[in-house]
Amino acid sequence: MQNDDNTTLKELKAKVRKFINDRDWEKYHNPKDISESICIEAAELLEKFQWRTPKETLDWKNDPSKLVPIKTEVADILIYCLSLANMLELDLSQTIIEKIKSNERRYPAEKYRGRAHIP
Repeated sequence: MQNDDNTTLKELKAKVRKFINDRDWEKYHNPKDISESICIEAAELLEKFQWRTPKETLDWKNDPSKLVPIKTEVADILIYCLSLANMLELDLSQTIIEKIKSNERRYPAEKYRGRAHIP
């Protein structure tokens, strides 16, 4: 069974690429439309949490009836992100590491530890 411990980003990107190629959907996929789709799917995820308390939503991890729709929306978002990375030939590992390093410089732990709001 594939899981986070034994599946690479490269493998996931290849699966997304194959899915799109097998359906001849490349002609419909461009950075603008994929970016819009990411936003739409993110809004659908946000809708699942609308009017819920933070504690209530944390408890969902133990409730499959609540967790399945969340997993579905997260998967949709990530699939579109992987598709965009494929399209623009982004190395996601490198991109993420660079962004974390940038955030570490911008928000040093010793200054921002435990702060929920950033001035």
